[in-house]
Amino acid sequence: MFKKILVPVDGSETSWRALEQAIALGNKFGGELIVVNVIQPYNNAALLAVPLDDATINQSNSELEKIGDQVLNMAKEKLAKYTQKVSYTLEVGHPSERIVSLARKSECDSIVIGSRGLSSIAEFFLGSVSSKVSQYATVPVLIVK
Repeated sequence: MFKKILVPVDGSETSWRALEQAIALGNKFGGELIVVNVIQPYNNAALLAVPLDDATINQSNSELEKIGDQVLNMAKEKLAKYTQKVSYTLEVGHPSERIVSLARKSECDSIVIGSRGLSSIAEFFLGSVSSKVSQYATVPVLIVK
């Protein structure tokens, strides 16, 4: 275990603490880190309070991708001295679904995730991403507060 660790980051304090914990585990066990940021695009009219045209939606999605790239660049800075293998990926879709899917596809043996991220009010009602990841992942999940 801890040979291939998936670490979702969203720019929140708990995601940075999760990254620190993953670094410590990776250093101890010689583990590879896969750092992921998941953006949830505006493409479902049912999720929007007001209808938006395609140009507005595309612009908003482009801005989300830029923010996702900035978060991954911040993670790269924090991992500058990490000596094991690290890869970075930007995923698009529902965060918990993309995290569980990527862990399976990448054959990760663990997930280290922050307990609370920068989620919307919808996540408050639907349940947190970390809770859903821990429920549906097929590998051990370490939730960091």
